[in-house]
Amino acid sequence: MAARLRVDAVLVQAVIAGALSFAHLHDLAAAAGQDGWKAWAYPVSVDLLLVAAWRRLRSDGPSRLAWCWFLIALVASLGANIATAGFLNLADPPALLRLGIAGWPALAFLGGTLLAHSAGHRIPDPPAPAPAPVAEPDSTPEADAEPEPRSAPDSEPAPTPVEEPPALPASAPAVPAVLVDHARKVAAEYRDRTGSPIDTDTLRARLGVPPHLADAIAAHLA
Repeated sequence: MAARLRVDAVLVQAVIAGALSFAHLHDLAAAAGQDGWKAWAYPVSVDLLLVAAWRRLRSDGPSRLAWCWFLIALVASLGANIATAGFLNLADPPALLRLGIAGWPALAFLGGTLLAHSAGHRIPDPPAPAPAPVAEPDSTPEADAEPEPRSAPDSEPAPTPVEEPPALPASAPAVPAVLVDHARKVAAEYRDRTGSPIDTDTLRARLGVPPHLADAIAAHLA
């Protein structure tokens, strides 16, 4: 409720100030010899130029063009308010005032045209940074060649190679320990009965597992 009252008060104040400025501009134009509808057209022209310049400032940002015509319209409106307050003899206005009132339509037309059709000044977006170059691997023969193993001295015996169990393939499925123990029992029973190690197909048939899992279990039993 308080916000609504505040907005209404601002609007009422704007209407009152606009009406007073409108009347002062009309009186000044009428005193300068512009009678009839022409005297009413002057305040409309001044206020429209002021609004157009302010809208340009709000939409496109600060610019010399918009500020120039905003100040011209503001001086015209403020000057009319001051002139009608008794600082000038409106019964016999000076020639400079008559000259300004007579030249205002052309000046306002020029300002409105420039504000409506000139391109707004916008700051261009900064260019996107270029991607960093990717270092290519060294493909020279010296880099690809593997270092040759050094031969052991004649006075030292060559180390006996240690046989390691075959490594499981990287994509081999995980086999539960319980299933491996059961497979060992089946393989031992087969070796005792036949005298030869069990093959993968027989192991798969005895355990009832898919081929890829049978290969993984056989790798554990090797």
